[in-house]
Amino acid sequence: MKKDKKRLIITDSNSIIHRSFHALPPLKNKDGELVNAAYGFLAIFLKTIKDFEPDYIATCFDLPESTFRHKEYEEYKSQRPPTPKKLYQQIPVVKKLLKLLNVPIFEKKGFEADDLIGTISKKVKKSDLNVETIILSGDLDILQLVDQDTKVYLSKSGKNNVLYNKEKVKEKYLGLKPKQLDDFRALRGDPSDNIPGISGIGQKTAIKLLNKFDNIENIYKELESKKDIDITKRNQKLLKKDKEKAFLSQFLAEIKRDVPIKIDYKKMEWGNYDREKVFKFLQELGFKTLIKRFKKIEEKNSLLKLL
Repeated sequence: MKKDKKRLIITDSNSIIHRSFHALPPLKNKDGELVNAAYGFLAIFLKTIKDFEPDYIATCFDLPESTFRHKEYEEYKSQRPPTPKKLYQQIPVVKKLLKLLNVPIFEKKGFEADDLIGTISKKVKKSDLNVETIILSGDLDILQLVDQDTKVYLSKSGKNNVLYNKEKVKEKYLGLKPKQLDDFRALRGDPSDNIPGISGIGQKTAIKLLNKFDNIENIYKELESKKDIDITKRNQKLLKKDKEKAFLSQFLAEIKRDVPIKIDYKKMEWGNYDREKVFKFLQELGFKTLIKRFKKIEEKNSLLKLL
């Protein structure tokens, strides 16, 4: 991909690990330990490096502790089953690999990886680096962070990965802008995160309302005005009944961009790693195919630096 700016990749690590664990067969290393999630993570990670040739890389992780969202709403994500032990045991493997690659790992008690990603992308945008940010994720929730300088590379099953810019988001959500997607989830709810939304308001109605009024605040200003408004009596009743739930859901759905973290851009520069140690670890894991892919990427990068 042609580069007009330098490029930063931020990895939504847990989402990629989860997707890999459930998508791949139970691959094991020579010691009989399951490594399918680690293998899948590295495969996607390498493909992203190959496709976007980054200058900087950062990775973000969720921690097992509850977050500020749980404090506000105890039922947040309560319907999700516990992380499988065989998946959880592979996270340290992924982190060890990232440390060998000298890729910074960001995680913060009380916050989700999405909040860290949002914060890093905002800080980078305000810095003097002049970079384009590519967020690697397996979750659509992260699309609300897309803007002029930020895109999302959504990892899907097979090779059907999609790069979302502002236009692609509007195409998918029938006119909605990325910044409206937290309100979209707030109106229709999100069963995957147990965000309640407004009972009786579905996807089509939520999109229609936001295309007309832009955001939840404007919708409720219209409802509180005494003039006739272009919302059906049924939907007016539903919106008024669940107003409190709507704003709670908006709070839960919004990705925070002001997490108190320190960023060292020098440490985020890609390529400063000990090849011997990295390939030795990959050999121990039995990732022979990925070693070959890694070496091809290195060869390509070496040629590009000579041009």
